[in-house]
Amino acid sequence: MTTSTSPSQRSHRPRRESPAVSTWRNLQTVLSVALLVATVFTFWNASNLFAAQRMSRINRLLEAARNVQESLPTPTPSPRPPIGIVAGHWGHDPGAVCPDGLSEESLNLKIATLVKQRLMQEGFQVDLFQEFDSRLNGYQALVLVSIHNDSCEYINDQATGFKVAAAQANQQTDKTERLIACLVDRYKRTVNLPYHPGSVTADMTDYHAFREISANTPAAIIETGFMNLDRDILVNQTDQVAEGVARGILCYLRNETINPGGGEAP
Repeated sequence: MTTSTSPSQRSHRPRRESPAVSTWRNLQTVLSVALLVATVFTFWNASNLFAAQRMSRINRLLEAARNVQESLPTPTPSPRPPIGIVAGHWGHDPGAVCPDGLSEESLNLKIATLVKQRLMQEGFQVDLFQEFDSRLNGYQALVLVSIHNDSCEYINDQATGFKVAAAQANQQTDKTERLIACLVDRYKRTVNLPYHPGSVTADMTDYHAFREISANTPAAIIETGFMNLDRDILVNQTDQVAEGVARGILCYLRNETINPGGGEAP
């Protein structure tokens, strides 16, 4: 019996592509893949490859530099030269002695200790020396100042005030002269005692420490007052006395202006 097929059934049968159509589709696929490969190759050419290699090498060099830097010790600033302060007669003899037992040695040491503390507050390294200290031999510093006081005996009504001197022979003449000028100016303004240069002695200008320290160290000796007529200031206003000496040293170190016309201490 012959089975008839309706037109609707014939329309749903799969249609076979001809060999020509199939070949064309395969060719399209190959062309598309080729185009994609060409595009990728364009972005990843030799130039880009070399650029990536250079960047990789730079990164390796930077990393190596960081490792070297981390292995190096941390640099520290060089310390400034110190300031030397001599407490007159300390460790050697009492110096001048008052009837009640007050000694120049103890007074000098008290003033020198306060001067050291004041200068350290300004950030300086300060060496405090005894009168005959082996560390003074060849000592190099920004400056050295020796602190003393004058007699406790009554001499006359003019035996009051302070005096400053330096070595007669010193290679740092200009610096030493300025140091003396600063000490005189600032001490006079701060302590309000008269300058008494007329009583400077050979023991001051030929002071032993001037010969012991390095010739490159500016140095001076100051007698901050007479232990008789100036005793009240020296004993009861010791902080002010020390401040006057410290200001004189700072004036020199900071190259501050000196006003000979008078006025208050800076």
